[in-house]
Amino acid sequence: TCVEERVITKQNRLFTLKLGVSEHNLPNPSKFGELTVQAEESAGSKALMEMVFHCSDLEIKDLLSKSDPFLLISRMSENGTPVPICKTEVRKNDLNPKWKPVIMNLQQVGSKENPLMIECFNFSSNGKHDLVGKIVKSVAELENMYHSGNGENFFVPASNAHDCHSKEVLKSQVYVEKYLENSRHTFIDYISAGCQLNLMVAIDYTASNGNPRLPDSLHYIDPSGRPNAYQRVILEIGDILQYYDPAKRIPSWGYGARPIDGPVSHCFNLNGSTYQPEVEGIQGIMSAYISALRNVSLAGPTLFGPLLSTATAIASQSLTSNQQKYFILLIVTDGVVTDFQETIDAIIKASDFPLSIIVVGVGGADFKEMEFLDPNKGGRLESSTGRVASRDVIQFAPMKDVHGTGISIVQSLLAEVPGQFMTYMRTREIQAIS
Repeated sequence: TCVEERVITKQNRLFTLKLGVSEHNLPNPSKFGELTVQAEESAGSKALMEMVFHCSDLEIKDLLSKSDPFLLISRMSENGTPVPICKTEVRKNDLNPKWKPVIMNLQQVGSKENPLMIECFNFSSNGKHDLVGKIVKSVAELENMYHSGNGENFFVPASNAHDCHSKEVLKSQVYVEKYLENSRHTFIDYISAGCQLNLMVAIDYTASNGNPRLPDSLHYIDPSGRPNAYQRVILEIGDILQYYDPAKRIPSWGYGARPIDGPVSHCFNLNGSTYQPEVEGIQGIMSAYISALRNVSLAGPTLFGPLLSTATAIASQSLTSNQQKYFILLIVTDGVVTDFQETIDAIIKASDFPLSIIVVGVGGADFKEMEFLDPNKGGRLESSTGRVASRDVIQFAPMKDVHGTGISIVQSLLAEVPGQFMTYMRTREIQAIS
């Protein structure tokens, strides 16, 4: 088998496979020859457009306050269906918003002449955002708007027209305040040059998981070998990320349990070591996970703060040693955190370091309150001192929701990591090692 990760993590982007039929135990499978796979990155992925948008005179959509607008930019497919490319942050109570820069590459857009739909929505916490207005413009037309300084009026579909193409032009306008084109290193450039993605794992050992000896427990180890929910998440994420980490030394922790003759710990090493949390590869995580189930008592509550602080400390050490490493912390939980503010403070601190955080909910709990973690589903995170995150670093999804859509948990939760990685590298002005 050959997966994409094996190819792009090679410095020359070449990967050679020996062809053979190993299950037949042939004495000389090399007679079947070799297959060499080479990866080439599209030039369009390196050509970037950076734009800053602002709007004027937006319509008030909320009853008791001004609107909370954000922009969604989509590429129009051949059949006319919009395909989302990127979106801005939400601006609270602002009818004349100016957003942070949005960055798109030519590969996402197709060409500078392809039409883009730019929709302005009023954010709603229930996910049913109200359309404020939209425009359809190509990148070339947006560039012309920047040079001319002219705005474009939003429109909405006419509510009482029989023609589906009829529209109502609004007084609200959108402007392109900044437009830049340049060529930059891509995610694949960094990985091919030797930058490592290091996985870290944290597993929930709180009592709400149920008695591990009983089949209805989320921690039940099936004698048939069928993986439980925790094991499935680790396997799905780990099978992808292991190729980006040559050493495969993975820091692994548990939280919410009472070790033998000790108080409840909210960050203990799965391998039982006092000082070293690393285990060897994905199978090392699995072995340490099962071993810990025998050596701790499930307790609680569910706290993320200590875990996040420990992971951030490891990420910060790579900066002091000038290593090109980026860390991904996978937290698997069966319940809602109780240290909300401590968790938010730790997330905001983590945004300054080479770290992304993926949180997966397992089991049947109501994870609605956990959506505050994900900036794509909730409002802006703010620390107890009033500080906001320097970039997006966290995603959350219940495992059942991800699988219910037909999209794998890997696709859903790892999809944003390259963007978070690149934002960190660009803001720190870290170049790919040639």
